[in-house]
Amino acid sequence: MPACRACGGTDGEVVLDLGAQPPCDLFPPAADPGPDPLFPLRMWLCAACSLAQLVEDPGTREEPAGVEPRALTTQAADAVRTLREAGLVRPGATVAEFGSPHGGSWLPLLREAGMREALPGEPADLVVDCFGMMHEADQRAAMAERAARLAPGGALLMQFHSLASILAQHQWNALRHGHFAYYSTPAAITLATSAGLRSGRGWTFPLYGGTVLLEFRAAAVLDEELDDEVARMVRAELAAGVTSPARVAGLAREVVRTCDRLRDRLVRCAEDGRQVIGYGAASRAVVLLRQAQIDIDLLPAIVDISPAKRGRRMPASGIPIVGPEILTEARPDAVLLFVPDLLPEVRAANPVLDEAGCAWILA
Repeated sequence: MPACRACGGTDGEVVLDLGAQPPCDLFPPAADPGPDPLFPLRMWLCAACSLAQLVEDPGTREEPAGVEPRALTTQAADAVRTLREAGLVRPGATVAEFGSPHGGSWLPLLREAGMREALPGEPADLVVDCFGMMHEADQRAAMAERAARLAPGGALLMQFHSLASILAQHQWNALRHGHFAYYSTPAAITLATSAGLRSGRGWTFPLYGGTVLLEFRAAAVLDEELDDEVARMVRAELAAGVTSPARVAGLAREVVRTCDRLRDRLVRCAEDGRQVIGYGAASRAVVLLRQAQIDIDLLPAIVDISPAKRGRRMPASGIPIVGPEILTEARPDAVLLFVPDLLPEVRAANPVLDEAGCAWILA
């Protein structure tokens, strides 16, 4: 029986079981024949604090560095502008960042805004966590560590891919090894309370189909009542079922539907002699390819702009990862995009595909 990574409770339910999957951060060399290691991949929903979380993790950490997509840098710039208007980003204030291992730092933007990066261990006026905390196995300790960096009157900013968005858009393949928590707004607020923090303001952004940015401060600094916008977000997410095991378990029903639909489309393309190339060797593509039983026969290659990933392959499916030049050389009939947020920048970088009538398939 798992124990909650946030509150330690043992009452809860497995709401999504994807069986044995390869580590999503392991991209073997293309010449490595495998077999690749497989580990259980399950999501558990705590009945006490409502945190959706990873049950088991293999502990592998070998993911080659990716290149930060434009969608992420655009969202970061939008967030920093919003925070300047809110008075949280201001010249002369100090900032500490708990970053994501996938990149996406806000520090360059915050330095441009006149903020100073706090020295190691120095309390900071602003503590930023942008998709970082989900990579922490001990969620309660991770929140306490971030709260401990706050200067008196300081604010913690936590951004996360919303569980409500995952449910609404059936993004079951957001579940992956190495991502230990999947936050709803109510669960994030409860977790922050364990570190003596209270929710302030909140904002939403369209990245990844819906992300949330929450402000937290020491409980003594804020009123007990929720900010009106955050209260609205909480009500909407509760109505969407983020704390309901039955509603979250609905993701499991989408696995077969999504995989069958995608495989059928690729099979039809193959039967019609139409070539499909993948784009974006993302971690979320790993489990989708395995669940849909898609291999090199249906998808001969996946493009990624990260030089570190080229010459490697996707785990389990064996599909090689190649550079973007193949798009202009091969002129595929369709591109299967594993990260929909990348569509505008990929089309802009490859106008020849639209001119040739290339179809875009959003996985």
